[in-house]
Amino acid sequence: MTFRGTTIVGVRKDGKCAIAGDGQVTMGEHTIFKAGAVKVRRLFGGKVAVGFAGSVADAFTLSERFEEKLKQYAGNLERAAVELTQDWRDDKVLRKLEAMMIAANADEMLILSGTGEVLSPDDGVCSIGSGGNFALAAARALAKHTEMSAAEIAKEALVIASSICVYTNENITVLEV
Repeated sequence: MTFRGTTIVGVRKDGKCAIAGDGQVTMGEHTIFKAGAVKVRRLFGGKVAVGFAGSVADAFTLSERFEEKLKQYAGNLERAAVELTQDWRDDKVLRKLEAMMIAANADEMLILSGTGEVLSPDDGVCSIGSGGNFALAAARALAKHTEMSAAEIAKEALVIASSICVYTNENITVLEV
């Protein structure tokens, strides 16, 4: 069985960063397996927020490894991200992990992938997962044309994505740093 169904969006605005994730896990093409999964979490004493798309077990493995890197590099988000993606790409076991991550602290937001990418969005908005493109479009429009906060934009972008994407629901968790 293939499990899918994650939408994660990150928004930086007015010195705040919010990462939001929906709660849906879909089994195959037709069955909602779980509606209340939490795919965002805090790391490094609450100073870093992360959101995951992909396999749950893989996401937890990456989360643990990322927290180790954050500790090793004294909370330097970019350095920890680069080191994690190097390990992810080069390690025989980690290389097989199927997940992506958005990570943010008070100063920066990054997208990390197993192919070695560490990307910082140009416009302060990014997304990953099944409904990622829907959430990205909504968040960009809201960021440009409203006075909503980063957390409000992230949540509303997922609400909009959930009205379009069958793999996204309105059970949304938002973390702000």
